[in-house]
Amino acid sequence: MPKMKTHSGTKKRFKISGTGLVMYSKPGTSHLAPGKTQKRIRHLRKESSVSKADLGRIRQQIANIK
Repeated sequence: MPKMKTHSGTKKRFKISGTGLVMYSKPGTSHLAPGKTQKRIRHLRKESSVSKADLGRIRQQIANIK
């Protein structure tokens, strides 16, 4: 069987933390900021971890990333 390829889009969007959690940046900060409240923009700055429901699927897509 051929090797599994890492999904390029997933590779750009997710990072594995030092403790092994899969982290991602929240979407919605790049444009149209005047329509969003300052509180909303501030909360979107923080990175978040992937939920348990999606974890297996995303780990499979980025299997080769260390």
